[in-house]
Amino acid sequence: MPVTFRSLRPDDKPLLADFLRSLSRKDNYYLLADVNNDQTIQRWMDNVASGQTVGVIALVGGHMVGYCNLKINNLPWVRHVGEIRMSVSAAHRGHGIGRILAGKIFSIARSRGLQKLWVRMASSQEAAQVVFQNLGFHTEALLSGFVKNENGLTEDLVIMSHDSGELWSF
Repeated sequence: MPVTFRSLRPDDKPLLADFLRSLSRKDNYYLLADVNNDQTIQRWMDNVASGQTVGVIALVGGHMVGYCNLKINNLPWVRHVGEIRMSVSAAHRGHGIGRILAGKIFSIARSRGLQKLWVRMASSQEAAQVVFQNLGFHTEALLSGFVKNENGLTEDLVIMSHDSGELWSF
């Protein structure tokens, strides 16, 4: 089945909740939201409605198989920066969906005048680091022992960034 891409809308709460809840325990562990809490999902959708979060989703046969969100902050000292959060279901990885989602978010970031994008992930998320390195991100910081993984062991938090000088050559 073909993959279609479109903007995440506030009324996509059921699609998003189903997708997030279908991810493996390990994939869900590093999300910044409790996917089993409907109020948390509603706050996510409220951020979409307010424009604080802009998202693009990938759909196959009416089911979400991935998303890429751009978190925007309007505070004067960080309004030029956006945070990217992305996830693609394990069954659909390796087919370029993440790259397309990121490309669409890059276009949105450019249209909003953002100059720097950043992502954060645990050091064990090596495949995600490779995806973002291939998109031109570089490691900005490594915070030692900053996160605990699903087994209760500490690992490093990797923060990667992408500057606008490189961003628009995507």
